[in-house]
Formats: sequence, structure tokens, C-alpha cells
Amino acid sequence: MLGNTKNETNIKLPFSFILFSLPCLIGSMALILFQGDSIINSQFRVPAIWSAAHLFILGWALMTAMGAMYQLVPVAFLTPIWNERFGFIQFAVTAFGILFFAHSLFHNPESALVPGLITLTGILMFLLQMFMTLRKQAKPNVLTLFVGTALFSLLTAILLGIIMVFSMKTGFISDYYQAVFKSHILLGTAGWFTLLIFGFSYKMVPMFSLSHGYSMKPAKYVFTFYAAGLSAAVISFFTEKNSLLTIALMFLAGGFAFFTWHMLQILKRRVKKKLDYSFRFALLAIPAGLAIHLGAFLCSLTGSFESTIGYLAFAYLLLWVALSIMGYLFKIIPFLWWTWKYSKEIGKRNVPSLKEMMNDKASIPVLSAFILGILSMTVSIANEHMVMFLSGQILTVGASLVFCYLIISVIKK
Repeated sequence: MLGNTKNETNIKLPFSFILFSLPCLIGSMALILFQGDSIINSQFRVPAIWSAAHLFILGWALMTAMGAMYQLVPVAFLTPIWNERFGFIQFAVTAFGILFFAHSLFHNPESALVPGLITLTGILMFLLQMFMTLRKQAKPNVLTLFVGTALFSLLTAILLGIIMVFSMKTGFISDYYQAVFKSHILLGTAGWFTLLIFGFSYKMVPMFSLSHGYSMKPAKYVFTFYAAGLSAAVISFFTEKNSLLTIALMFLAGGFAFFTWHMLQILKRRVKKKLDYSFRFALLAIPAGLAIHLGAFLCSLTGSFESTIGYLAFAYLLLWVALSIMGYLFKIIPFLWWTWKYSKEIGKRNVPSLKEMMNDKASIPVLSAFILGILSMTVSIANEHMVMFLSGQILTVGASLVFCYLIISVIKK
């Protein structure tokens, strides 16, 4: 269950983060739409693209993840949030910092240090909240390992980002700027988002599929391989050893393959034979993520990694991270709202059923359009085809708008 009387979080706290994230998603997609020339030419280090990327990663994906964690951590780890009032303050600081940071990156990247520090403060407040919450857990488990390492990766990625901004102003560690930049990207995506999705998938996949009697032992191998790959990749960036990077990508792909296999084993033990459509899209993100990991490894073997990393990262963020989040939100948001608004009214008056909170079939055209748009954009980047890029991004923006409308419509019921 996502709701629990003893460990229940004030619904306004997770929803504050999630509702804030929705216009950030639209804003980031709209910014990308007008940067087709730069993206097609693989010119990703452009202020507008920096702004769009951080609005997407920090404003949408990170804030959504934070909101979800405020609800899921107490349930998954059987301990209440440390301080809810502190959580609302953390939301205000982080939201202001992200908007200020994205604005500064767009207009004047050299002035992004102060808003970056404000954003860092908000994220540090969140990390403190999670640390104080998790330390009360009676018995740490493998999920603690995934979530804890994801939080550490987030902290490291943000610190590296601040170092990059400071380096642009002062020339500090200019010799290692590329290594810091690559580590920042890796830990902020694969380190933070992937490990977090891994961790909570072990909670949500069995719950949404009603799976029982499966073993959690493979999760240890998933973590070991993936964490080893992350560590080796960071070392390769600073030592500039391509052979080590290839080995690191092999470990990352291996860890993801173990995770994919383990999810299949869990689903084989399910009681629910017909899975909800939105949940199927969240599961579809898993083979997409595996294909991208294997693609990165093969590109490194053939020496084409540097020339393909741009659209591999693009597909990684949207077909793995974003699709996972969207698929799960279709399930989580209606449940949270229904539990908060109607669970105590059952038997007292007529209340809508959980299925009536959102039309699950609506996820089919919305997420299908999103996937088609991203695939079109990814192919267009590889082939430098502007018309295909624009048509794909228009489709993605449209799907994102409808997705946000469907999420907001839940709270009107």
C-alpha cells in the first residue's frame, strides 16, 4: 500500500513538489523545441539547452522524485518523515533556487553561482530530511542501499555542478573541467535517477502486479555491478583511460541486465494477470533503458562513444527516466488523492472508486505519443534531420501537456 496511517505524510507535501514539477516539464520541452539547430548539430553546450536540461532534470524529474520520496520512503522503510514543516521550507527554497538557476543559465551562465548555491541548499535540506528519516529505520535492507547510494550520487552531482560554475568564473580546476562535467552528468542521471528507480521498483512492481514469493537476493548483484560501473566510469574520466570506460559501461549494462532479469522473475510470481496500461509503460521503460546501456557499451567498443553520447543521453533521460516516472505517476497520483480524500468516507457516503479517479486507458495515446516523439527526435539527431526533430518535439510537447492535464484533473475529483 502507498498509504499507511502510522507513517502517512501530509498529502500537501508530496503534491507541492509534484504540481510544481508539471510546468517545469512543459517549460523544458518548449525550450528544446526552439533549439533544434543546436541539438541537430550536437551543440549541447548552449545556454538555452543548459537551462532546458536543468529545468527538466531539476525542475521536473528531481522535484517529482522528491515529492514521491516524501510519500514512499515512510511506507517502504516503515518510518515517518523526520520533520514535515522542514519539508515545506525545503520545497520553497528548492523551487525558488531551481527557477532562479534555470533563468540564470539561460540569460547569463556566469552569474549562476548564487542561484546554484540556493538550489544546493534546498537539495542539502532534502538530503538531511532523508538522512534523519532513514536513520530511524529499525533494520536497513537492500532498498536502503539503493536509495542511500542514489542520495549520495545526487549530493555529489550537485557539488560537481557548483564546482563547474565556480570554474567558469575563476578558472579553478580548468584542467579537469571535462572530467568534472562528465562525472556531474553521470552521477546526476545514472547515479541518482537510475539507482532510485531501481530501489523503488522493488517496492512498486510487486505491489502493482500483486507478486509474492520472489527472492530479493539478485538485487545485491544488481547494486554491486551498477555501483562498480559508476565508480569505474568516474575514475576513467579523470584518468582519461578509454579502456577503463569501456569496462565501466560493461558493468553498468551488466547491472541493468541483472535488474531487467530480476523484474521478469518478480512478474512471473504475480497474481494479477492483466496489468494496468500505465504500469505496462513503466515496465516498457526497463527494456528501453537496457537497450541504451547496451548501445553505450557497444559504441565504446567500436570507438564511437564520443560521437553518440549526445543522443544516447537524450534517449536515456526521456525513454528510461521520464517514461518510468510518467508510468508510475499514472498509478501513484490517483491512489494518493483517493486515499486522502475518500478512504475515511467509505461506508458513510457514496465515493468514487479508485479506477474512476483517472482513465487508465488514457495513458495509451499519451505515452505512446511521447515515446514516438522521443524516438523521432533521437533518430533525427543521429541523422541531422530538422523536420523530423521538429515534428517529434511537437508531438512530445503535446503529449507532455495532456499528461500534465490528466495529473491535475485527478485533484478535481
